[in-house]
Amino acid sequence: GFIALYLRLPERHSMTDKLLTADIDLIQKILPHRYPFLLIDKVISIDGTKTATGIKNVTFNEPHFQGHFPRTPIMPGVIIVEAMAQSAAVMLGTALDLVEKNLLVYFMSIDKCKFRRKVIPGDVLKLSVTTLRGKPGGKVWRFAGLATVSGEMAAEAEFTAMMDMS
Repeated sequence: GFIALYLRLPERHSMTDKLLTADIDLIQKILPHRYPFLLIDKVISIDGTKTATGIKNVTFNEPHFQGHFPRTPIMPGVIIVEAMAQSAAVMLGTALDLVEKNLLVYFMSIDKCKFRRKVIPGDVLKLSVTTLRGKPGGKVWRFAGLATVSGEMAAEAEFTAMMDMS
C-alpha cells in the first residue's frame, strides 16, 4: 500500500515561538560574528537548551585556507571548536529569547579536545552540541560538542562559556 508522509516545513517564527531551526538571518540576529568569523550556516535542530545541531558548509574560499595549508587546505581545529561554540550560542539564543539582545559569549575553558579527521573544502561539517551544565538565568554554561563529516568524527570537545549581554 501507499503510505503518505507529511513533512512540516519550517515557518517564519515570531520571537516568542519555540524555535526548532535557525537560518542565517536568525543566526545573525543572535550572534555578533560576521565574515570571516561567522562559522555556521544554519542550525537544523534545536531542543530548548538541551541539544542543537549546526551545519557548516566548508568552502575553499575561506580565508584560513590561504595559509593552512596552501597546497593541502585543512580547516584548523580551533575553527571547528569555535563553530561548535557558535552552534551552542544559537541554541541558547533561540531557547532563552536572546534574539537581537546583543549577546556575547566568551570561552572560559576547552577540555577533552580531540581531532580525528581532516576537514577539507567540500565537506559538510555537522556540529552537535549538548548542554552539560547551565540553566536559564545563569551566565556560565558547559557543553559537549561533536563535529562529524558524513557520520565520521572530525573533532570533539567539552567547553565552558560565559554569556554577556552588556
